[in-house]
Amino acid sequence: MLKMQIIGNLGRDCVVNNVNGKSVINFTVAHTERFRDAQGNNQEKTTWVDCAWWTDRTAISQYLTKGKQVYAEGTPEVRSFTRTDGTNGAVLSLRVREVQLLGGRGEGGAPVANSGYGAGAATTTPSGAGNDDAADDLPF
Repeated sequence: MLKMQIIGNLGRDCVVNNVNGKSVINFTVAHTERFRDAQGNNQEKTTWVDCAWWTDRTAISQYLTKGKQVYAEGTPEVRSFTRTDGTNGAVLSLRVREVQLLGGRGEGGAPVANSGYGAGAATTTPSGAGNDDAADDLPF
């Protein structure tokens, strides 16, 4: 089994769809890596991941809005396609099993949802709950 974990910002508000009577929440996560190239110039590289979360807990969708930082975990999938100009392309996607809202744009804690393969329910963590000043001293 392959497992992928991502932390990034939502590129747009999520979309809730119904496919064959089942709910799926679609969202896109972007992660920007900043680095210096061989010449010492600052560079940026953004990786986009299309996410599909098959869940009946669609109430969390109101919190999955553009700019929010999220953690998502699941199984990676790569889709290949041919562009209209004839060149080949590929898309990295994630079949989500777990989502955790980390905040975004100066916000604190947010609701947490764990799909748990269909078991359990979404829980809410109030802003600032569980804040431990000792954790601020951790090196990571």
